[in-house]
Amino acid sequence: MTLQATSKRSGTLEVRARAIQSDAENTSADQARSHEQIRLRAYEIYLERGGFLGNELDDWLQAKRELERADRPKNSD
Repeated sequence: MTLQATSKRSGTLEVRARAIQSDAENTSADQARSHEQIRLRAYEIYLERGGFLGNELDDWLQAKRELERADRPKNSD
């Protein structure tokens, strides 16, 4: 293997590493956005229930289900 071939190969690895890192950052950003959306919807549900404490987990899970349902593609018949 020549020095030139090594450099070319190294450059290819760098490009792949950057692509993987970029995907990981996008996933992290999506998760943070999703977490924030769930948090806000759970708070809305809490307020709709009159602001009574004790059902935080139920509010969170309901919010998550609602948002997941809204994100699903609609079937067109």
